[in-house]
Amino acid sequence: MSTQPITLSIEHARSVQLHSLGLLTPPARLARKADVLKAIRAMHVLQIDTISVVARSPYFVLWSRLGHYDPGWLEALLTEGALFEYWAHAACFLPIEDYPLYRFNMRNLAQTGSARTAERLRTERKALQEMIAHVREQGPVRTLDFERPEGERGNGWWDWKPQKRHLETLFTAGEIMVARREQFHRVYDLRERVLPAHLHGDGQAHTREHVERAWTLKAVGAMGVATGRWLGDYFRHAGRVPTPHPDALVASGELIRVNIEGIAAPAYALAAERARLRKAAKGELIATQTTLLSPFDPLVWDRERALAMFDFDYRIECYTPEAKRKYGYFTLPILHRGEIIGRVDAKAHRRDGIFEIRNCVLEPRVKVSETLTQEVAQAFVRCAQWHATPKIIVTATVPRGFALGLRKAIRSLKIIEENG
Repeated sequence: MSTQPITLSIEHARSVQLHSLGLLTPPARLARKADVLKAIRAMHVLQIDTISVVARSPYFVLWSRLGHYDPGWLEALLTEGALFEYWAHAACFLPIEDYPLYRFNMRNLAQTGSARTAERLRTERKALQEMIAHVREQGPVRTLDFERPEGERGNGWWDWKPQKRHLETLFTAGEIMVARREQFHRVYDLRERVLPAHLHGDGQAHTREHVERAWTLKAVGAMGVATGRWLGDYFRHAGRVPTPHPDALVASGELIRVNIEGIAAPAYALAAERARLRKAAKGELIATQTTLLSPFDPLVWDRERALAMFDFDYRIECYTPEAKRKYGYFTLPILHRGEIIGRVDAKAHRRDGIFEIRNCVLEPRVKVSETLTQEVAQAFVRCAQWHATPKIIVTATVPRGFALGLRKAIRSLKIIEENG
């Protein structure tokens, strides 16, 4: 078998990433509950964020891939034990079959980036044991179940009450787990009452080498093609180059090298995906999806990768003072047929049934066409319908003239829908 690297143009490399991350083409049918789990397994991680000007990020990431679906399926899969929550790229929903990899982190906190938790396990041992006893005796708990001592007030989101700190410490240590969510609030219970029985023991605990190797291979599989720097970021398990070095996995036959035109760093793909890469190189992986993305979608959460792959300089501005924001509070990237063509600052006014496009900014390189306008309008309509906010208001766009065509396309789509 040839060991020569496969060369991909940047457009073809994009198609590989979009295919692997489930964003190459629109869904072929209405989503089912099993499709939610399949999508998460393909990405390996589903990042959690609580901002809700539109649907919270984990739900939105799934919508970008599945279209209209029941968000309750995500919580159901967590409650049923098909998913669990832990720290990966950030706080994430994760496939339960990957639990043994994360168990390594739980058992080696000081060596895996959780030194503070390891210190709390030592210095707050009595209080943590009392919390475990409380959960064992009283059953599942939420942080809301505990009140601050009388007269004590919090000074911000970082100023946790003691019980929340104890729960989060035990969660990171793997002693308690998230059993379910209620109105998106975590409900914690003991690990042995949440985890499937076959995963209870640590008798087959993985070594650091096994875990890091597995995460590197899973990161390659999720992204389809990636440089060493991108691989380390996906699970946040390594710095600029993971260990073992991807070249070692090429030597073992698990990875193959890929040259991406315009990107100096060597890239890698799973050896098992060689046929798909060749198909991409021939231009046979064709991107047809137009949709909106969460800021925490794995396609764009690595800002360096988004810039290199899509020429898209993306920053989330919700933590930036309003006067200094350039695009808006919580802008959603717009994916159109293999390119990221702009971003939209949107808000779902659920009580009023309004989906507001507060600002839609196209990239300067984008040429507005009737097809682009129509397909972006369709994405807005689908998103608004899924939010149960069917009335769409377009407040501002860049370029300004795009607003006129966008409003016209949305009106025509609404007429077709009402008559259909």
